[in-house]
Amino acid sequence: MPLIWAAISGHGYGHAAQVVPVLNALGRLVPDIRVLLRTTVPATFFKDRLSIPWETSSVQQDIGCIQQDPLTIDVEATWLEHHRFHSTWHERLQTEVTAMRAGAPALVLADTPYLALAAGKHIGIPTVALVSFTWDLILSEYQAPSSIDHQGLIEAIRRAYTQADLALRIAPAPPLTIFKQLIDVGPIAEPAHSARKQLIEFLKLPSGERTVLIGFGGIQLDSLPFDTLESLTGYRFLFDGSVPANSKRFISTKSLPFSFKTLMASVDVVMTKPGYGTLVEAVTLQTPMVYVRRYNFADEQPLVDYLHRHGRGIELSHPDFLNGRWLPALEQAIDLPLPIAPPPPTGAEEAARELVKFL
Repeated sequence: MPLIWAAISGHGYGHAAQVVPVLNALGRLVPDIRVLLRTTVPATFFKDRLSIPWETSSVQQDIGCIQQDPLTIDVEATWLEHHRFHSTWHERLQTEVTAMRAGAPALVLADTPYLALAAGKHIGIPTVALVSFTWDLILSEYQAPSSIDHQGLIEAIRRAYTQADLALRIAPAPPLTIFKQLIDVGPIAEPAHSARKQLIEFLKLPSGERTVLIGFGGIQLDSLPFDTLESLTGYRFLFDGSVPANSKRFISTKSLPFSFKTLMASVDVVMTKPGYGTLVEAVTLQTPMVYVRRYNFADEQPLVDYLHRHGRGIELSHPDFLNGRWLPALEQAIDLPLPIAPPPPTGAEEAARELVKFL
């Protein structure tokens, strides 16, 4: 039973959301595989999503970005944490090498940590990077503190990435030039079936009331302008977080008998940041999306371009989001015409066919 060593960034849930459909597709091609999920993403994320035998090993694989909230990156803290991570690089690498030797995987798949790629190369295991961006690309946009050798850190990250035998670049993605061999694959999305009728019945929605799913990925929002939005009639907000006990307009998604993926397929509008998993799934479902940009994340522009080319998207400014001025954007998003059929989400199957060659 071949073992896949899947190293997954713990920065939000987007990387895990990309890996799971690929592993499921690989399981359909190679029925006896199993996977070790080397990640700090909670095991609960993979339950009911991953269809092949799996277990988790909660070991930090990379830093990603340190965030104050889903929309605000603490640039200085991000650089300091990368400096700390790389100051113990040799020890971390040896830990990964030792664990890999004990596990004896047939293949290392990384989205998008680089530690496992270096470890796999060290002991001669085939390594594949599954990427919609790389961390050196993200860091290159940020001003580092003067005390940190930022260029040295970026070069160290790039050296680790270049040790991958192959990179599979998932559409949409920015240009990536550091890999020795790169193959483009299509979008990755695995949307659920709609339960719109059941959702309306469960919420006892009056005729014409719209549902808005608010979810900003694995890094949750602490609060929303609840008081301002309570007077926004015609909408019911399903929030992936805590809501005031007396709210008539907001409902916590945790109180609903539907998964987040099912809600994605069932609501009238999705409100989020332009992150890969939610955006590509919204395009695939042709669900209108109101998005709040960060403007300092390297894969954001390709994602926004993809949304406007193939989906239904309206930008909400950060100040308007914080102050509850949502109505114009919501109405504009709902009024957008249905797009021409978006690109089919073929990336998981395409990636799986490439991975089979290593097995």
